[in-house]
Amino acid sequence: MKNPLRYQISEYDCGPTSLLNALSFLFEREEISPEIIRNIMLYSLDCYERGGTLGKRGTSRMAMMFLANWLDGVGSMGILPIASRYLSGDAVYVGEGSPVVDALRRKGVAVVRLNFDGDHYVLFTGEQEGRIRLFDPYCLEHSLEDVDIESTDQYPKEYNRILPFERFHRETQEPYTLGKIAEREAVLIFNRRTMLTAENTIEYFI
Repeated sequence: MKNPLRYQISEYDCGPTSLLNALSFLFEREEISPEIIRNIMLYSLDCYERGGTLGKRGTSRMAMMFLANWLDGVGSMGILPIASRYLSGDAVYVGEGSPVVDALRRKGVAVVRLNFDGDHYVLFTGEQEGRIRLFDPYCLEHSLEDVDIESTDQYPKEYNRILPFERFHRETQEPYTLGKIAEREAVLIFNRRTMLTAENTIEYFI
């Protein structure tokens, strides 16, 4: 059974929430072990704010890199059929030939750091006709008034926003832009059983 994707419960836990949503999107609830949930929460929310409070600056890039490598190790050990890859800098873009779009076309997902009133993590779950489907874990009281951003609550197990590729190209501080190239970051995650490859399906070439 697949669970609906969840919203963060504080102002700071978009990172671990998006990682857990990646698992919920890719795997059946019965497959996900409590150890994986525990470790995602244990190693995220590791940034201190200026007053010295742990977690109030969210999750660091180092923690995301560690968790990406740890999840890939979980897959290599056969605990869960998962594969993961960390991307940064100019490897993180949205367009033809990009690793992010390639992952979505191969039935993977991407946890992506982007702008939303500061650094924010969301989950990319699909793409179609030059648009990205994503789940933003930050629950808004009102829809965003922006012609580029389509909001929906009709697909709680898949996505709640749809945006054109072009939106992510910008280096400005608008909502859902990827921002400066040097600061970009994404974690690609796959279910090894369902990911499309050149070997297991002709669909990968189309």
